[in-house]
Amino acid sequence: MNMRIVFMGTPEFAVPCLRELIAEKHEIAAVVTQPDRTKGRGNKFVLSPVKILANESGIPVFQPENIKTGESIQLLRNLSPDVIIVVAFGQILSQDILDIPPLGCINVHASLLPKYRGAAPINWCIINGEKTTGVTTMYMDKGLDTGDIILKKEIPIGEDENAEELHDRLSELGAVVLSETISMMIEAKIERIPQNNEEATYAPLMTKELGRIDWSRTAEEIKNLIRGTYPWPVAFSLYKGKRFKILSAQALDVNEKNEDYGSISQVHKDSIFVSCGSGSLKILELQFENEKRMNVDAYLRGHSIDRGVRLGE
Repeated sequence: MNMRIVFMGTPEFAVPCLRELIAEKHEIAAVVTQPDRTKGRGNKFVLSPVKILANESGIPVFQPENIKTGESIQLLRNLSPDVIIVVAFGQILSQDILDIPPLGCINVHASLLPKYRGAAPINWCIINGEKTTGVTTMYMDKGLDTGDIILKKEIPIGEDENAEELHDRLSELGAVVLSETISMMIEAKIERIPQNNEEATYAPLMTKELGRIDWSRTAEEIKNLIRGTYPWPVAFSLYKGKRFKILSAQALDVNEKNEDYGSISQVHKDSIFVSCGSGSLKILELQFENEKRMNVDAYLRGHSIDRGVRLGE
């Protein structure tokens, strides 16, 4: 049995899910994605990754500025979907929309709900030092990622894995979980599992300022911030007043307390060591303003970094 589906999604994370639905030959009545946005110095319009795949597959695309308008709601009603699949769409659905498909609106969320509800679950689970995460499918309701759970799959987070790498793995896992969820729907084998709101945590939107390093934190916490904010907004600090980004690092001597946190303790040919509130951070890759990203060894061939300088000032 094939489903008649309206698919709502925008970024790269949603692409494997849509690709899987196409491969399984479900009837995709339409794709709904965010409007084309201008980007870069030339202000050229950029299509969302989901729109690109839809265009390649000959699927009609709908791009409302506001999905809650009467016109948008009527269009969705006219499409008569069995189910609406939502994967990182970027707009909140009204109850009028949630009520349209007889089999409900299903969301693919990149966390093990009820943990990390919200916009940036991949980033925050790394920043907070989680060892595992996963993907959850759920029935959507009016709340923020509060609907009944259908299916969850868990994966470990690599010790040095950053948010970009974890994003790519979770996007592929999302397609697997979605496929199994739809099979369960077709076979009428779904058991709705209410979320325990007392166990809920939240993953708010990322901001540029979130990347600012507080050197009084532990080396492990700072390393997690670096991993969790890559590739955006990226962790940063100041060296003699000049802003630079830290793209990769290691945490060392994690139990060693330091009063001179933020100070550069050692400079080797391939690494820079910074004292943290507890432990030290070994910087491996960095990028100063208006310069290319470099491994520390490459950077030090043409620049000097002075021992004893306190970062962030």
